[in-house]
Amino acid sequence: MERVLGGENLEMQLKINYYPRCPQPELALGVEAHTDISALTFLLHNMVPGLQLFNDGKWVTAKCIPGALIVHIGDQVEILSNGQFKSGLHRGLVNKEKVRISWAVFCDPPKDALIGPMKEVVDEKNPPLFPAKTFQQHTDHKLFKKAQAQAEAQAAKKLNQST
Repeated sequence: MERVLGGENLEMQLKINYYPRCPQPELALGVEAHTDISALTFLLHNMVPGLQLFNDGKWVTAKCIPGALIVHIGDQVEILSNGQFKSGLHRGLVNKEKVRISWAVFCDPPKDALIGPMKEVVDEKNPPLFPAKTFQQHTDHKLFKKAQAQAEAQAAKKLNQST
């Protein structure tokens, strides 16, 4: 897996999320529900609750454990494992009383790395569930799908307003 993800060429990206206090947190969402396009994500936060994971059909708030490092399995590991390891659906919420900050480090393969199910997890009983694509192609596909869904929702809203 290390070789497929780029070995020493693995790319790291740091993203800092700042969630201001929100007087009505039930009306706002810090970061919408998503899975990470990365292979792995390492997350630290300032001990203010707000990370939620989707598990067994419901949203569960992650516990704040001092000194803990949160690790998310991303889309690329799900693809490489042919679905044996799932990319975790999660979202970030705002807090009524406190500012919330999180620091996420995304571990990405090089843009030209070909990512598909590893041969060790594919056989006649377990055919490939994902097509092999470059990491850039996976990224573009995911972002295009999201942009297309947003555009369709805006068009539907305009159509409903005009009728």
